[in-house]
Amino acid sequence: MRLARTAAAAAALAALLLPTTAHTATATPRTAGAATAPLRAPGQTITLPVRDALAQLPVRAEDRTGYVRSKFKHWIDADHDGCNTRAEVLKAEAVVAPVQGANCTLTGGRWYSPYDDRYIDGARGLDIDHLVPLAEAWDSGAYEWSAKEREAYANDLGDDRALIAVSAASNRSKADQDPTTWLPPAAGYRCQYVTDWVADKTRWGLSVDADEQAALAQTLSSCTDVPVTVTLAR
Repeated sequence: MRLARTAAAAAALAALLLPTTAHTATATPRTAGAATAPLRAPGQTITLPVRDALAQLPVRAEDRTGYVRSKFKHWIDADHDGCNTRAEVLKAEAVVAPVQGANCTLTGGRWYSPYDDRYIDGARGLDIDHLVPLAEAWDSGAYEWSAKEREAYANDLGDDRALIAVSAASNRSKADQDPTTWLPPAAGYRCQYVTDWVADKTRWGLSVDADEQAALAQTLSSCTDVPVTVTLAR
């Protein structure tokens, strides 16, 4: 179950990057087999079919030179309510709410892990997955970002697709792989997964490599070309 993150947490994190005034636009669909990328502005909201969104992602070779996970500071308490990003996601996505104790300790609760189509009791069996892994984000452009931008990416509560509670086993199976080499074991979730992947890369202005683009296009070819709505983070 995907529930909206707390508004306070999202607003606190968004303040790191986004202007106070947002603009909404509908991107022009591709014509004659080509897609024209719309002008980007942080805080702008765009809507376009997912295949058009994929076509508009820049295609570049990836480079992991210089990557270390610590360059993406997480988990933070963006709204200073005592609960860090991991806890905020767990609270938002619980299908049976956990009991919150001192220092935002969560006990009990139940969650659904869509990657492997199973329910998990208790938060200890869960990881919070960065849909587009931190290493993949680095490869795809985050190596050029400021430390604050990488922190915002790693703690993105402003878009429910960015962070997702899943079984620890499925998350560790995925590791830092992109859809070229890993898709969720639950076949029924794969269309949602690649659609969200494209949306997340669109939100953060990340590139894809040629193999990744081909793998995404192949999976999306058997999915409904749904519209995706994205508020640009940068």
